[in-house]
Amino acid sequence: MPEQTLYDRLGGIYAIAGAVDILVDRLFANASVNANEGVHAHHGVPANAPGYKFLVTAWSVQAAGGPPCYPGLDMVTAHENLAITDEQFDAVALEISSTLNFCGVPTAEHTEFMEIIERYRPEVVRQQPSAA
Repeated sequence: MPEQTLYDRLGGIYAIAGAVDILVDRLFANASVNANEGVHAHHGVPANAPGYKFLVTAWSVQAAGGPPCYPGLDMVTAHENLAITDEQFDAVALEISSTLNFCGVPTAEHTEFMEIIERYRPEVVRQQPSAA
């Protein structure tokens, strides 16, 4: 029997969609995340919540090895004008981790998903110019 994907081990589409529903509500309420005006506008709080939840769910499904279903922009294009810092990335990662804990995701799957999130840091965080 082939090894199950992370998508399968997370519980598939319904479990991922349920976790994303919780996550996005947490992100919309997170002052650190929304301190970045670009991110606040990007989220469209709260008017765009259903669409944003759909995109995050589809991205998560695909990133976890589920069926290709993410119709959004690549991570560089989606975040290039948001000026996201490492600290803001960390705030979102903490919310993701906390949501996985809240949902009872086992340690191995939690760690594996967080490793996926971390791999996207260079595509999401705006590189700060070096001091001369």
